Amino acid sequence: MILKLNEITKYFGGIAAVEDVEFEVKEGNIVALIGPNGAGKTTLFNIITGALSPNQGSIIYKGKDMIGNKPFQMASAGITRTFQNLQLFGGMTVLENIMAGAYLRGKKGFLQSFYTLPRKCSEEKRIRTEALFLLEEIGLAEMAELPAAALPFGKQRLLEIVRALASEPSLILFDEPAAGLNIVETETLTNYLKHLKKRTSMILIEHDMETIMEAADRIVVLDFGRVIAQGTPAEIQVNPEVIKAYLGEDEQIA
Repeated sequence: MILKLNEITKYFGGIAAVEDVEFEVKEGNIVALIGPNGAGKTTLFNIITGALSPNQGSIIYKGKDMIGNKPFQMASAGITRTFQNLQLFGGMTVLENIMAGAYLRGKKGFLQSFYTLPRKCSEEKRIRTEALFLLEEIGLAEMAELPAAALPFGKQRLLEIVRALASEPSLILFDEPAAGLNIVETETLTNYLKHLKKRTSMILIEHDMETIMEAADRIVVLDFGRVIAQGTPAEIQVNPEVIKAYLGEDEQIA
């Protein structure tokens, strides 16, 4: 187990955004976090990454309670995330964006390493080589020298995902990674997520149910800030509480 949430609760003005949320993420697993809009998914992501402090509960990461840590401390510990809205450096090249993602594990930091003379220092060479490998994996190597802003939206989405991986995190939180992707890109993403389980654990917020059902090892379902079900994709598909929360009737989730 790499992460365990215990009784996580967060109030905003007396209203519980999340309440008594508990689940765990095992090493090399993908846990999908799903639920209707307003269920508390993004709030939970913000709590796990240190952007928000819960009113109660604990976040046990690699055996240590991380409550009270700031986002940069969470990132340094190996927890990183992507966002619904793209957060790329548009004026930098695709390759430079990936290299920037590696700064947390660099001895000098990306910018210092990048501009040190001679420019091609050993660390910068290593980071560059690793970044090119990551781009090759996701099929973006031919676009390495293009400005990130010049890429189509779907490719930018994939680039942001790869950049998150560049810091070699132990846990990545993906916030709707398939949003805006076409069918082919979504299939590439799904296969890539399954491939990444060899390197890292993941929590996934996603509305594309095909991606969730194919990629996730377990699914946690939130409704009005509370966990109403958790289990394997097969179990969640036929869970009556989940079906009611999503559809309001007795049908099976596709």
